[in-house]
Amino acid sequence: MIRALERKLLRDLLRLWPQALAIALVLACGVTVIQMSFGMSSALDDTRAAYYERSRFAHVFVQARRAPRSLLPEIGAIPGVQAAEARISAQAMLDIPGRTEAAVGQILSLPEAGPPRLNVPILRSGDWPAPGSTDGVVVNQPFATANGLTIGDGFYANLDGRKRWLTITGTALSPEFIYTIGPGALMPDDTRYGILWMSDPAASAAFDMGDAFNDLSLTLTRGVDEDAVIDRLDAALEPYGGLGAYGRDLQLSNAFLDAEITQLKSMALILPPVFLGITVFLVNMVIGRIVALERSEIGLLKAVGYGDAEVSLHYMALSGLIGIAGVGIGWGAGGLLARQLAQLYATFFDFPYLIYRMPPETYAISGGAALLATLAGALQSALRAARLPPAIAMAPPAPPRFHRTALDRALAALRLSQPRMMILRSLIRWPLRAGLTALGLALAVSVLVASSFFAGSLDEIMDSAFYQSNRQDAMLLFSDDLPRSTVEQVRRLPGVLQAEPQQYAPVLLRHGHLSKRTAIESRPAGVDLSRIVDADGRAIDAPPGGIFLAERLAGQLGVRVGDRLQAEFLSGTRETVTLAVAGTVTQYLGMGAFMDIDSFDALHRRSPRATVVNVTLDPALHDAFHAAIKEIPKLGSAIFMTENRRSFEATIEQNVLIMSTIYAVLGVLITVGVAYNSARVQLSERARELASLRILGFTRSEVGGVLTGEVLLLALLAQPLGWALGAAIARAMSEAFASDLYTIPLVLDPSIFAYASLIVLGATAASLLVVRRRLDRLDLISVMKTRE
Repeated sequence: MIRALERKLLRDLLRLWPQALAIALVLACGVTVIQMSFGMSSALDDTRAAYYERSRFAHVFVQARRAPRSLLPEIGAIPGVQAAEARISAQAMLDIPGRTEAAVGQILSLPEAGPPRLNVPILRSGDWPAPGSTDGVVVNQPFATANGLTIGDGFYANLDGRKRWLTITGTALSPEFIYTIGPGALMPDDTRYGILWMSDPAASAAFDMGDAFNDLSLTLTRGVDEDAVIDRLDAALEPYGGLGAYGRDLQLSNAFLDAEITQLKSMALILPPVFLGITVFLVNMVIGRIVALERSEIGLLKAVGYGDAEVSLHYMALSGLIGIAGVGIGWGAGGLLARQLAQLYATFFDFPYLIYRMPPETYAISGGAALLATLAGALQSALRAARLPPAIAMAPPAPPRFHRTALDRALAALRLSQPRMMILRSLIRWPLRAGLTALGLALAVSVLVASSFFAGSLDEIMDSAFYQSNRQDAMLLFSDDLPRSTVEQVRRLPGVLQAEPQQYAPVLLRHGHLSKRTAIESRPAGVDLSRIVDADGRAIDAPPGGIFLAERLAGQLGVRVGDRLQAEFLSGTRETVTLAVAGTVTQYLGMGAFMDIDSFDALHRRSPRATVVNVTLDPALHDAFHAAIKEIPKLGSAIFMTENRRSFEATIEQNVLIMSTIYAVLGVLITVGVAYNSARVQLSERARELASLRILGFTRSEVGGVLTGEVLLLALLAQPLGWALGAAIARAMSEAFASDLYTIPLVLDPSIFAYASLIVLGATAASLLVVRRRLDRLDLISVMKTRE
C-alpha cells in the first residue's frame, strides 16, 4: 500500500515535471560530458592496448646508420631484452600510374620466413610477398584506399637512385602507424605518404645494406628498467651511427595518440563541475520554493505524526528522483555519443578494430557526482522543513519587512514606470537569488566561450605554421647530407622559383639534470621560406654561435636567455658542445631548437651542407616539377605544404563542427534550465501580484514584461561574468591540452563572446516565452482567491 508521503512525492513530481525535466537535462549535460570523455578515452586506450599486445608492439626503438646483423646476439643478451628484431628502413619517391603528383613511401623490410615477430602488421587483404620476391610489396590500407590501389596494381619506386616497378600483393595496418604522418609533415596525408613492406633480401639489395640493418625494435621483460636498456643499446650502436634509442612515449604515432587520450580525460575534469554546480543551485531554488509554498502541509504532516526525519527525507527523495532522471538521460546520451565519436577516432587513427567498453567506474563516478549534486542542493531546504514546528508551519509566513533605502530613493528619482520599478525592486529585495540566477546564466555563457575558442586557436596555428613560419610550397628531404651546391641544382628544376637550404639534426639537449630529445633546425640568415618567427610575427635570425629554443622546450629544460646548455648530437660527428641560449620563440607544432646554418656547419667542422631544400613553385609548371623530382636519385621524401594545409583544414573543420555542435546544445540546455526555473519560481511567488496588475488595467504585455524582464535583465548582467569565466576555463583547457607535439594557443576573438551571448540570450528568451504563455492563461479569479 502506498503511504501518504509516497503518494505526495509522486504527485509533486508530476506537478513539477517541466521544472524537474529542465534540472534533469542540466544534470544530464555534466553526466554526458563525463561519459563521453572517459568513454572515448577508454575505448582508445583499450583498443590500443589490445592492438599492441596482439601485434607485439615494441617497447624500445632505435635507428642507426648501418649496423651488422652479427651485433644482434650481443643486443639480445642485454639484461631485460625479451626479443629484438632488426630490419631495413628507407624513404623512396613513388610514381603511381595515373597520378601526376609524386608520393613518398616508407620502405620496411620483412623477414624471409613470414611476417615480423615484432610490430606485426595485420593483413587486411591479399598476402605477404612470396619468398624470393624482388618486386612484391604490402602497402598500408589507408594509402591503397586513398589512391584507389588494389591487389595486383603497381607503381614505380625510386630505390636509392634506381627506379623499380613494385606490385601490390596485400594491404595491412600496423601498430607503428596508427597515426601515419611522414617525416617533417604537419598532418597525415594518406594520398601522398604510404608504408611499404618488402622482403628483406629485396630491401637489402635495393639499398645496398648487405648483411646489415638500420632499424631495430625491442620488447622488454616486465619490470625492467627501460632507461638502463636504452643506455646499453646506445653504447652498442654508437660505433655504427646509432641515433639514440627511445621508448614508446617518443614513438611518433603513439605520442600523438597519447596526447589525444590525455585531452579527452582533461575535458572530463574541467567542464562537468560547471554543470554540477548549476544543478546544485537549481535544485536549491526549486526545493526551497516548494518548502515555502507547503508550510501548512508540512505542519499537517507533523501534526498527524510524521517525524522530522521523514519530512526531510521526503524532499531529499524528490531531489533524488530528479537526479536519477538526469543520470539516466546522461548515461544514455553519453554512451551513445562516446560510441559514435570513438568510432570516428578509430577511423581517423587507422585502428583495425574498435574495442568499446564503458568502464564501470565511469558510471559510478558520473552517477555518484550527479546524485551528490542534487542532494546537496536540496539539503538546506529539507533541513529547514524538518525544523519547522507544527504550530508555526500552520500559520501563514510573516510578511517580509521592507524599509526605504537610499537605493529606493534613487529609483524613485528616476521616475520609472511601475512595471520597471517592480523588476528593479525584486532584484534589490532578493539579491542572493538574483545573484545565483545571474551566475547560472553566466556559467552557460562560459561553457560556450570555453568550447568555442578552438576555432580561433586552430586558425592561429594555421597562420603560424603555414603562412608565417613555413611559406614554402614544398620541402625536398634528402636521404643524406649533401653539399650546399645541391640548392643550385634544385633551383634549376622546372617550375622552381625560390630554393633555400635547411638542415635537421637529432640532438639531446641537457641543462643540469634535465634533458630533452629534439631536433636542431639550421637555416641561413635572411631566408624567406622557412623562417623563425617571434611572438609579434616578425622574422628573426638565430645569432652566430647561439641557439633559439621553443618556449615550451626552454621551460622543460629550465633555461632562460643567456643560460648555457649541452647539446649532444646523435648523428654526424656525434660530439657534445655547449651552446648559449640566445632567445625563445613561440612554436605551436613541436618543440624545436634553431641555429644559424653556417654556425651549425662550423660546429661539425665541415663544408656547407644541406639536408632539406625549401622551394616555391610556378603553378603552371606543377606537372613538370613532379615529373622531375621522381627521378632525383638521393631524394628520400617530398612534403607539399599546400596539401598539408588542406588536410589540416579538412580534419580540423570536421572535429570543430562536431564538438562545437555538442557544446552549443549543452549551453542551450543550461540556459533553459536556469531561465525556465527562475521564471517559474517567480510566477509561483508573484502570481497574485501579477493578477492584481491585470485587474488594475495593465495589459498582458506589461504584466508579462514584469515576469520576463527580471530574468532578461539578469541574463544581460550575466554576460560579462560569463565571458570572464569562459576565458578562465578556456585558459585551463589550453594549458591542459599542451603536449610535446603541439600547443593549443588561447585565442579569444570578440566573435566568440558575441556567439555565446546570442545563444544564451536567445535560449533565455525562448524559455521565458513558454512561462509567459502560462501567465497569459492564468485564471485571475482563482489566483486572487488563494495566497499562492
